[in-house]
Amino acid sequence: MSVFRPKIIDTLKNYSKAQFYKDAVAGVIVGIVALPLAIAFAIASGVSPEKGIFTAIIAGFIISALGGSRVQIGGPTGAFIVIVYGIVQQFGISGLIIATFIAGILLIIMGITRLGNVIKFIPYPLIVGFTTGIAFIIFSSQVKDFLGLKMGSVPADFISKWEAYAAHLGSMNIYATVIAAGTVLIILLWPRVTRKVPGSLIAILATTLAVYFLHLPVETIGSRFGTISSNLPSPVIPHVTFAVLQQLIRPAFTIAMLGSIESLLSAVVADGMTGGNHRSNTELIAQGIANICSSLFGGIPATGAIARTATNIKNGGRTPVAGIIHAITLLVIMLFVGKLAALIPMATLGGILVIVAWNMSEMESFIFVLKGPKSDATVLLATFLLTVFVDLTVAIEIGMILAAFLFMRKMMQSSSVQQTNLPGEGRIDNESRLALPKGVDVFEIHGPLFFGAAYKFRDTMRTVENPAKVLIIRMENVPVIDATGIRVLKAVEDDLVKRGSKLILSEINSDQVIDELQKARLLFRIGKANVVPSYEDALKRANDILGD
Repeated sequence: MSVFRPKIIDTLKNYSKAQFYKDAVAGVIVGIVALPLAIAFAIASGVSPEKGIFTAIIAGFIISALGGSRVQIGGPTGAFIVIVYGIVQQFGISGLIIATFIAGILLIIMGITRLGNVIKFIPYPLIVGFTTGIAFIIFSSQVKDFLGLKMGSVPADFISKWEAYAAHLGSMNIYATVIAAGTVLIILLWPRVTRKVPGSLIAILATTLAVYFLHLPVETIGSRFGTISSNLPSPVIPHVTFAVLQQLIRPAFTIAMLGSIESLLSAVVADGMTGGNHRSNTELIAQGIANICSSLFGGIPATGAIARTATNIKNGGRTPVAGIIHAITLLVIMLFVGKLAALIPMATLGGILVIVAWNMSEMESFIFVLKGPKSDATVLLATFLLTVFVDLTVAIEIGMILAAFLFMRKMMQSSSVQQTNLPGEGRIDNESRLALPKGVDVFEIHGPLFFGAAYKFRDTMRTVENPAKVLIIRMENVPVIDATGIRVLKAVEDDLVKRGSKLILSEINSDQVIDELQKARLLFRIGKANVVPSYEDALKRANDILGD
């Protein structure tokens, strides 16, 4: 199958008016839901609100038009808030644009090299760890607006942030707190009335009207950022130098990794809801193009949004047309009523993001993994704590390394090497009921013979004081072998040659093992006659050698 084949090509072949109506309704609803989220995510990320809308329009359109999922809705998400805020604080808006541009290129490379299927296997504890950590940071970043604290910019460091909150707690604005708390209550309770109209939209309308007509003394988007632009900016190609690339490659890699993980997770969830089957590599390429275009128009990183994708599905969206209409809906809103968004209270956005943080936190999953195996709990806690107290980039890197080491430890524990005969004395083998001739040693390897377990095999062989004339190694239960395992086998064979003994390999069932041994020419060194398909054949060959 082609590495890049957008789903829209297949879905439009038998497209009907009835489906267009469903897609149109779903697209308009999702567009309305996406508006406050796009603004809130942009503000929480440390950029102006219109940049979130630009991203939702441009990236949302491209992800739907070129993506590998029928129903994926793309745009800015809460997962990017932490990394984007950090980049803006350190490198400014220009640094963010360049990092997003580079991340887009990385995503395209991931898709072209078919890494889409590999990314699905990111350890679950790591995903839960950094997702919960991000949710915790999002909640922490909204305390200022939720309580209406009169203070300057919120520090990026987690501990400094809470120290600043404690120092300014006396400036709490009761009106802002009531507005934020009311927003949370409306979002939580509104689904009992109807699910067709999103609670966040009702909360925005209710609180904005209350603040406007009651002249409540709370900060609004307009009072903090001024008028929201109702025009898309002209595209500007960022100037990337080698020095800038060195500085921004790590945060760009984090954006790419985070975007790929979240978009593919969203696509998997969507497949489960619709019975579909997304194309991972096509989705990654579309995400890359979307992020490149978003950066050209001054936008922020974008990816597949699980909540908006689910909203799309629940409202009847079944083709990429729904996502395209969602982007067009946002464009129409921005052009004709976008300026009214300046009246939205900051406390309202704070309340919305508190709900977003809670939904992201996955507390049930966090507790479930925490109660599981110690290795999984270790990866979970390490990723969570590093995300909160250090940096998301570091958290993903250390989490992946830690998960890999713990996995290798489990694989080493699952591998074993044992001697299955009494050395030096002939006896009857209980398994095959065949006589073991004197002068034959038999060893059996269980599990992968990779660099961790290979040395276990070498150490076991060293315990043999007087090697027999023939050594049989049974490899029926060896699924894979790596370079270290091959090297150890070569060392054993060399040692036996020096002693005048012979090595027999039996029951190699894995094609991977045979291929690697052939590439290393180890089968040639041992001799074709000494590589046999069964244990009985190995004993016959051993008798022949002893007879000679």
